Amino acid sequence: MLVPAARPDRPTRTHGWAWLVLTACLALHVADEAAHDFLALYNPVAVRIRAALPFLPLPVFSFPVWLGGLVLAVIVLAALSRYAFTGRAWIRPASYVYAVFMLFNGLTHIVGSLYTQRPLAGVLTAPLLVLASAFLAWSVPREPATRAGPVP
Repeated sequence: MLVPAARPDRPTRTHGWAWLVLTACLALHVADEAAHDFLALYNPVAVRIRAALPFLPLPVFSFPVWLGGLVLAVIVLAALSRYAFTGRAWIRPASYVYAVFMLFNGLTHIVGSLYTQRPLAGVLTAPLLVLASAFLAWSVPREPATRAGPVP
């Protein structure tokens, strides 16, 4: 199990739960995008942007590569939650980067749906990403940092 057991000398931390909540929301978001054919929108847009801006290396994905990469990312992020639970100092900036990236991801789906006046793939779970990102960013400064060392 990724979540360390609560002990009297080290209570379970809000930061760790916030990290796990955002990671669970990301997993739901990936499923939402996969179920609603996100690549049908993304790949043609990426090709057009690459044609207009050749210096911008936007990848074009096949479904198995795209889904496999995102599943791997979710697994790695879930595994990193133990460092948020134990209060490692280096996880603080990583938490802010993670929260900002997921906030941008969620808002992009919402704004894109409003702009096109149709629901885009991923818009159903985008509000969850926005809320969970805010929760993670809020939780970071509330936890005392610990020195780097082996994780029990």
